[in-house]
Amino acid sequence: MAISINKLTPEAASPAFFDKIAQNDTRARRIQADFHHQLIAHHRRLISENSRVLEWGCGKGDLLRALKPSRGLGIDFSPVMITHARSRANPAEAIEYRVGCIDAPVPETFDYIIGNFLIGYLPDIQYALENLHASAHPRTRLVITSLNHLWLWPLRVAQKMGWVSHQPASNWLSSDDLVNLLELAGWEVVRNGTCQLLPINLPLITPAFNRFLVHLPILRWLGITLTLTARPRVQQPLPLPASGPACSVIIPMRNEAGNVRSALKRIPVLGHGVELIFVEGNSTDDTLAVLEREIAGYQGPHQVRLLRQKGKGKWDAVRTGFEAASGEVLIIQDGDLTAPPEDLPKFYHAIISGKAEFANGSRLVYPMEKHAMRFLNFLGNKFFALSLSYVLGQPIKDSLCGTKALLRSDYMRIHNRIQELGEFDPFGDFNLLFGAALLNLRIRDIPVRYKDRSYGETNISRFSHGWLLLRMTWFGLFQVKFKN
Repeated sequence: MAISINKLTPEAASPAFFDKIAQNDTRARRIQADFHHQLIAHHRRLISENSRVLEWGCGKGDLLRALKPSRGLGIDFSPVMITHARSRANPAEAIEYRVGCIDAPVPETFDYIIGNFLIGYLPDIQYALENLHASAHPRTRLVITSLNHLWLWPLRVAQKMGWVSHQPASNWLSSDDLVNLLELAGWEVVRNGTCQLLPINLPLITPAFNRFLVHLPILRWLGITLTLTARPRVQQPLPLPASGPACSVIIPMRNEAGNVRSALKRIPVLGHGVELIFVEGNSTDDTLAVLEREIAGYQGPHQVRLLRQKGKGKWDAVRTGFEAASGEVLIIQDGDLTAPPEDLPKFYHAIISGKAEFANGSRLVYPMEKHAMRFLNFLGNKFFALSLSYVLGQPIKDSLCGTKALLRSDYMRIHNRIQELGEFDPFGDFNLLFGAALLNLRIRDIPVRYKDRSYGETNISRFSHGWLLLRMTWFGLFQVKFKN
């Protein structure tokens, strides 16, 4: 049933009202220049260039142009705003501007949908948010910004001073209000916080406020701008191709000769077939010879491949396996088998159902066997899980469990996104988690039962590797959490 424009916009917040603002906001926009530049920087951190982007309430198109989309669509119900946006457009840009209202859904899918300070002007917010599903695919991210209601009185003072254009009556929504409305409208919030403690640029002072202080406890809810990122809650099961493996399981193997036969026997069938990829990592025992012998005699249900690692470290081994994989779902299974392969169906089903976009193993839920993890390692894992939860903006219980799962297409996006971080993680756990967080993928913990090692010795050094993990956490704090 069609909803009239008056249902979705208060009487004061009419096209004519915003037409007038478009013609008379030069002084206010000049005064607010720093504020808007900060908002653009915030969105550019969330949205990769060359994405497909839809912006509702695009105004004069400044934000959409700054994002450099491969396909951009800006819609505003003010004809004068759209006229200004079109006049500023570069013919080389792949951006289209339309006059329209959010009561007419756009039946074209986008990677990102933006509502930048739009929500406050919509009296039927739930209805508007429901309409956005017509433009979303399973990996679409909805990025919403709204004014923090704690700043109501400073805003009114700024209006009286002429620093901010006069605003029509609007909704003053708390962060909890927005989360509730998004959930009612079928969206799941992935990230929630504020930004912009200081809306003007002062050398040294503004970066301290907006890059660091706004992320600290208590202060994180005092920023001027509420910012939420959400994904469609109802996920359709992943359509898997009828031929070829449904899943590729990557098993890094370094000095794990005694676990090869057990791995071949215990990896379960997932979907309509598993591609099992062993990546041998320059072992000093006879792991390579055992792998060659066991694979040659293997008669089980899986497609089995053996790769030789050219570089060093687990991340290089995982990356080698991922790049050779042909399955739609990628799973990492550590070669020591201390996280049981029998738990892999949980990871597989979490991914193909859409309930998780990045499935992260957690060894710290169920009781573990007596010698599975030394006490100092246990404390270290607890510390890094808490630290990484803060850095990622999503709760995780175990940052260092080797078992992880994700779609191959998401791995490729992560791989591209983390290029800017450089080679900082020899293990790969932080690489994948940081990349998933930068893409706002929904990370979910999958509990596993942690077992004693049955063969060989751990390749992890508590102290030297612990120090390395601490450095990587500090690195992530600045490159993910406090990134400009």
